[in-house]
Amino acid sequence: MNRCGWVNQDPLYIDYHDREWGVPVYDDRLLFEYLNLEGAQAGLSWYTILKKRENYRAAFDQFVAEKIINYDEQKIEELMQNPGIVRNRLKIRAVIANAHAYLRVCEEWGSFSRYLWSFVDGKPIQNNFASMSEVPVTTDISDKLSKDLKKRGFKFVGSTICYAFMQAVGMTNDHLIGCMCHPEYTANIDK
Repeated sequence: MNRCGWVNQDPLYIDYHDREWGVPVYDDRLLFEYLNLEGAQAGLSWYTILKKRENYRAAFDQFVAEKIINYDEQKIEELMQNPGIVRNRLKIRAVIANAHAYLRVCEEWGSFSRYLWSFVDGKPIQNNFASMSEVPVTTDISDKLSKDLKKRGFKFVGSTICYAFMQAVGMTNDHLIGCMCHPEYTANIDK
């Protein structure tokens, strides 16, 4: 089967590519999780974070923001000792800051999903890239999203992180044309 060039042979990674990456996500909690995991990836590979995802979910109370806002210094120290996550104090503190900012956005917009999807007019951007070299690492939209998230108090949300997030949650579909997950590929198979 043809897949995007970034996928390695690990069944975990293949399953992530085939079933999750680029599929539109509208669930607030899951969007919050993805945003924090993308931030945890900064300076690392997504594969590293994907292998630790279940540990992250357990360590951060399934990314329930209402619980995370109550984390104190003792909890931060506990997380710093957890070998199942990236033990970076700034990234751990970022999740807590992001939980506070997330709840403010939910209050203002009615949902985190509504806020995020407003940056793409409520529907995925369908790209038609033929090779990995064509896929950008940032766009004007990821720049705007990053700037707005930072203004609202979110951490580890630079434009590159935001674009990777947008790809992961299906705000933009960057599956390559030759990939089995790209609509044009599947349309050609049906002919």
